[in-house]
Amino acid sequence: MLPDTWIPHTRPDGETVGWIEPVDDAFVVHDRLGRTVGEPVDWLTAEETLDALGIGFLAERWLYPHTDGTPRPVRISEVTADHVDIVTDDFGAAAAVGATLQRIRLPFPAPAELRRA
Repeated sequence: MLPDTWIPHTRPDGETVGWIEPVDDAFVVHDRLGRTVGEPVDWLTAEETLDALGIGFLAERWLYPHTDGTPRPVRISEVTADHVDIVTDDFGAAAAVGATLQRIRLPFPAPAELRRA
């Protein structure tokens, strides 16, 4: 669940790219997955960080542990303030029409086990 103290930062088209959280005299940056990015910074640096990060990284391949603990390739299919949905991407299956995909719902912020491939 999205904390009340997080301030959304959006692109000019209105798409949220992350959040800025006031902490003491600084600001903590959170990406679109709700993960903390770097150390606390000033407001302008927080905005610049999110602008540079964008949301393109969400389209990349990711790894998430299979039931046996082995990292398995996945793609992020949806991110909301309540959850992160991923789908299996074995051999690029996430892009194949008619492919059978395993869908997994993760909490928000996304757990550390979900990592870039």
